[in-house]
Amino acid sequence: MSQTIIDLLKNGEKANYSDEFRSGNLVNLGANGSLIIAGDIHGHRRNFERIVSFADLKNNPQRHVMLQEVIHGGPEDGKGGCLSYQLLFKVIQYKLKYPHRVHFIMGNHALAFVSDTDIMKDGKEMNRAMSYAMEREFKDDYDNVKQAMKHFFYSLPLAVRCENRIWASHSLPSDNLIDKFDRKIMNRQLKISDFEKCGPAYILTWGRRHSQALYNRMAKFFDVDIFVLGHQPQEKGSCQAGKNTIILASDHDHGCLLEIDLTKSYTIDELIGSILPLASIA
Repeated sequence: MSQTIIDLLKNGEKANYSDEFRSGNLVNLGANGSLIIAGDIHGHRRNFERIVSFADLKNNPQRHVMLQEVIHGGPEDGKGGCLSYQLLFKVIQYKLKYPHRVHFIMGNHALAFVSDTDIMKDGKEMNRAMSYAMEREFKDDYDNVKQAMKHFFYSLPLAVRCENRIWASHSLPSDNLIDKFDRKIMNRQLKISDFEKCGPAYILTWGRRHSQALYNRMAKFFDVDIFVLGHQPQEKGSCQAGKNTIILASDHDHGCLLEIDLTKSYTIDELIGSILPLASIA
């Protein structure tokens, strides 16, 4: 079983790098088809199933799905260990089934797993909680599975940019770190130092409470008009965080997704009108 999981992770890593829409660390989608954007999932299995059901990629060959932040949350084993890695394996299977239409981007929890950094959620250090569960399940093969997981996360792209000038990433640099952010990270090979505190991947995935001035500056940086982000918890599933920014969450009963027609341009109000509660999906 452990070798099957390791092979799955390695194949997922290869699929991330060979995605035909990927250039550097950015997924570029043209004016064709549609894109479904999910917010943070954090182990919520039912919401992932709803996303897959709604996307119906088998019958919608020009549709794409963007996923983020799958680990850390959801069901636990009998000793409180986090079982979200099991959902990760299902997401990788989904990616392998549709390798050029499922795009799984980097989040701060994935980044923390790669760098072995403590990360708290609901009062629990999540890397430790997940590692304990993995140790119990994989026993002597734990280290090999963990290493394969790190390589998989390391291979994730950082963002999705659509030709209709919509940008989707886990977050954006915070106001106080924007001047330390290296935009070249989008076009070059990642380094482990990028994942360390104040490295560009860290800065991109950890930012919170952005000012409108920051959103405007990043829009010029990336040559886009509207941002769709995750990372910041949303009790109602979504919010408008700025004149040109939406934040989504998909990790609870009020979670949402956003469907975008890639052939048309949008105002922020039109995008907000396209947000769909996951609970409405059978």
